[in-house]
Amino acid sequence: MKNIIKRDGSKEVFDKNKITHAVYKSTINSKLGIDKEIGKLISDKVEDMINSQEEEITVEDIQDQVEFLLMESNRKDIAKKYILYREKRSEFRNAKWKSDELQKSIWANKYQYENESFDEWIERISGGNKKIAKLIRDRKFLFAGRILANRGLPSDGIKVTYSNCYVLEPPKDSIEGIFDTAKKLARTFSYGGGVGFDISNLRPNGALVHNSAKTTTGAVSFMDLYSMTTGLIGQRGRRGALMISMDINHPDIEDFIDIKTDLDRVTKANISVRINDKFMEAVESRSKFECKFKVESTNETITKEVDAYELFMKLIANNWDFAEPGILFWDNIENNHLLSEDKKFKYAGVNPCAEEPLPAGGSCLLGSINLAEFVVEPFTEHAIFDINKFKDCVTNGVIGLNEVLEEGLELHPLEEQRNAVREYRQIGLGVMGIADMLIKLGIRYGSKESIELCEEVARTMLNSAVKQSALLAKDLGAYENYNKEAILKSRFFKNRIDENVKELVELYGLRNSQILTIPPTGSISTMLGISGGIEPIFNVSYIRKTETLHDEDVYYKVYTPIVKEYMDAHDILDEKNLPDIFVTAMTLKPEERIRMQRAWQSYIDASISSTINLPYEATVEDVYDIYINAWKNDLKGITIYRDGCKRSGVLLNNKPKKEKKIKDGNLANDKIAITEESQEKFVCPECGNESIIPTGGCAICLQCGYSKCN
Repeated sequence: MKNIIKRDGSKEVFDKNKITHAVYKSTINSKLGIDKEIGKLISDKVEDMINSQEEEITVEDIQDQVEFLLMESNRKDIAKKYILYREKRSEFRNAKWKSDELQKSIWANKYQYENESFDEWIERISGGNKKIAKLIRDRKFLFAGRILANRGLPSDGIKVTYSNCYVLEPPKDSIEGIFDTAKKLARTFSYGGGVGFDISNLRPNGALVHNSAKTTTGAVSFMDLYSMTTGLIGQRGRRGALMISMDINHPDIEDFIDIKTDLDRVTKANISVRINDKFMEAVESRSKFECKFKVESTNETITKEVDAYELFMKLIANNWDFAEPGILFWDNIENNHLLSEDKKFKYAGVNPCAEEPLPAGGSCLLGSINLAEFVVEPFTEHAIFDINKFKDCVTNGVIGLNEVLEEGLELHPLEEQRNAVREYRQIGLGVMGIADMLIKLGIRYGSKESIELCEEVARTMLNSAVKQSALLAKDLGAYENYNKEAILKSRFFKNRIDENVKELVELYGLRNSQILTIPPTGSISTMLGISGGIEPIFNVSYIRKTETLHDEDVYYKVYTPIVKEYMDAHDILDEKNLPDIFVTAMTLKPEERIRMQRAWQSYIDASISSTINLPYEATVEDVYDIYINAWKNDLKGITIYRDGCKRSGVLLNNKPKKEKKIKDGNLANDKIAITEESQEKFVCPECGNESIIPTGGCAICLQCGYSKCN
């Protein structure tokens, strides 16, 4: 088969299936309707033409020939659609990304190196991989923030990492071990990485110690040390992110659950409780539960009996009132992944947004696929999701992340991190733009149709990713600690992997021990103008503030990009006329949100960063129902953020009280009235503006793009 010359000058083997697919897509929504045969006829003729020529041919030559053959056929309507599609793609390639001021600000403040151009940036972060570069240009794929900021920087002593975050070995139960962890925190933060670790190994309050204090102040007392360390180390365009977790079996668990009810304590960390099935069963049966800790150095055993339901309701009430702690369903985390049967493997904790359970030293090396860009004929009755293009993107995403992993092996801050990454090679390929994809397809987020589609996409993603990891293992070898028997026996592998992919894994092994995850994608999804991670759109529209030359605040109404795109496509001028597919984080029913997360979690071997947003009026009982429902639906974790809770002190969706004048971003100089209380009023530490949304475990400033884990 002959090679063709691509636009970037590289060569690849001619594949007539691409022509068949392109022509078929042009028949969708064409005047005379879909034709599944004409694409094959055209591709056969092009193949004959190529084989009859001795010289190599370009992509443009092939497209010209397709256009000519379509014009000669009896389907001029398809030819017209194909020509318009070519023009649109050409315009898209030349226009780079369409970015507003917020998106430009995120790129410039977080990811641009010195004065590099957009093209130079793509060349740097793609590492010479032409397919990855094209996917980024096409807005179909983006690496996570540390890669976008740090990959390819001059090697002149700059200390950076490509990984967004890590899980550290739990602090050892000694004063030296406790402060060693603080030192590791500081070093990791200085490289730009976030950190998670568990403190369940630290002896509880009142336990004997061999020093002048006689007894310890307990595990919880050292959380302030770790929070303070996090606040001390600055990072470009963000702040250090920390997750501290504790097991429900620990006798200090009640103090842990209560610590953040004091708004002045542990202000620089997220906290989560590791809950097991035994405890949840005790909650449901209103039974007693024994918390137990054995101190190895003194042979002392400390036990504390609690009322499981009362303790759980304390956690729920705090979550309702303060947005923390979050919950990690630890049995489901440990039992549903590729290494669940590997006796030498153990999760040590989770990263700051909880989408990555990892062993000690494990790293989050992330990249996400923008599902919205795989919809063909969006906003029409013939809109479809291009599953074949999506498969290709998954394949290239796995390859791209493995390339970054290899390049960054020696860049991790600590030896335990370098060892863990070398031994297990964890990557985290995820998705974003789920809500945008569904809107383009005319499907309501949370509906039965949306769940079925996402299950199909998720299963395709898993099997394509595992297949590619096996093919990489064929060429480069399996990850260092690969245990074939354990992988093949894992429940996740047996229940979720297709037979043809299982055969490849049996033959070649896996290059990666962990492959899929869904992070919040806060900054990168905002930079693309799409919904983050698994989240629905947060609001239909927002208020942004700017200052005039006369130091007067001017407020602009800005529609969420996918909403604006839909309104333009359908000539809608007022958001009140939008169809019911436009559900938001506040209007979506929690049970629908949980069903969507379950659909994805079934095929994600790691976990999912997920926040259910609740209105101010939501009750403690509502939160209880959500967590019970989440546990019964086999989720690995979830968090709740109630509008106006004490941790934020801000109402994002209150009733009118005091009017201000704003300018509608879509109506030139027209002024409309809004209320002060309906504005997002968080003061951004970077730009000083008052505009933020909580999404997927992150908070994003809508003015400059500053982000933090909330």
